[in-house]
Amino acid sequence: MEVFFIANNKNAMLINEQIKASSVLVIGPNGEQVGVKPIQDALTLANYAGLDLVLMNPNGNPPVCKVMDYNKYRYEKQKKEKEATKKQKASSSQLKEFRLSPVIDIGDFETKLRNVTKYLEKGDKIKLSIRFKGRQMAHTELGRNVLEKFAARLEEIAIIEQAAKLDGRSMTMLLAPKREK
Repeated sequence: MEVFFIANNKNAMLINEQIKASSVLVIGPNGEQVGVKPIQDALTLANYAGLDLVLMNPNGNPPVCKVMDYNKYRYEKQKKEKEATKKQKASSSQLKEFRLSPVIDIGDFETKLRNVTKYLEKGDKIKLSIRFKGRQMAHTELGRNVLEKFAARLEEIAIIEQAAKLDGRSMTMLLAPKREK
């Protein structure tokens, strides 16, 4: 009758006395194969080395264990996972849209500028758009001036990826964060 140990954590591995197999294939701390040993001998071997016996492949025949410092192994694994998620976030920058008005007040302009700055520093791209209503269509240059003034205020942290372009009743501009070199 085989006895299985269910780990508390999905990433947790069985170590030392938690391993219930009768004999295991032991791999030494430097990666050398020690051979098939009874579990007690493997535990004694790990104890002499001052390390842990970690079950690497429970499905092997016999199960494979490695002599290593388990806490250091877990720490390195977590570090790699964090690095991977960090790279994943960096590659998935989002597009945020901000709507402005051709007759925007200075207070609103400054507020939108602060919010856009936060997103640019996070690495997101910004789409600025102005929607012209009624007679404002006769003075699209006012909207273009607002967009250019906005981009000029952000020139230290952003580049213009797409210049102001009129499309129907909307004018849009794309800003991207400057990459540090």
